[in-house]
Amino acid sequence: MTLQLAALYNLCWGAWVVLFPQQFFLLTGMEPINHPMVWQGMGMVIGVYGLGYWWASFDPIRHWPIVAVGFLGKIFGPIGFVYNYLLGDVPITFAYTLITNDLIWWVPFFLILRKVHVEHQWALK
Repeated sequence: MTLQLAALYNLCWGAWVVLFPQQFFLLTGMEPINHPMVWQGMGMVIGVYGLGYWWASFDPIRHWPIVAVGFLGKIFGPIGFVYNYLLGDVPITFAYTLITNDLIWWVPFFLILRKVHVEHQWALK
């Protein structure tokens, strides 16, 4: 169920960003971006993650690499934000996207990967 929710969220968020690339920036009080196609490309990637999560949802143990790649993205995204925030390149309002894109998924994705690890202890011996 977690991966199906993540899939639907990512598909919706990706479509929103592709179709309305400036809206996030307007909602957060940021200046519109000069090259919206870069942001739209990000939306496309997030949407593709949604497809991967949907397919993985039918057998998360077997398709754990998709979950692992998603989990890494959800870790590295906030790290990249903090780095750019400290450099002064991005305002704090950009952090709003981290809540729903990354932070709320840390625990569920971790639990899926933990289950994979526990069920496949034999592979480590």
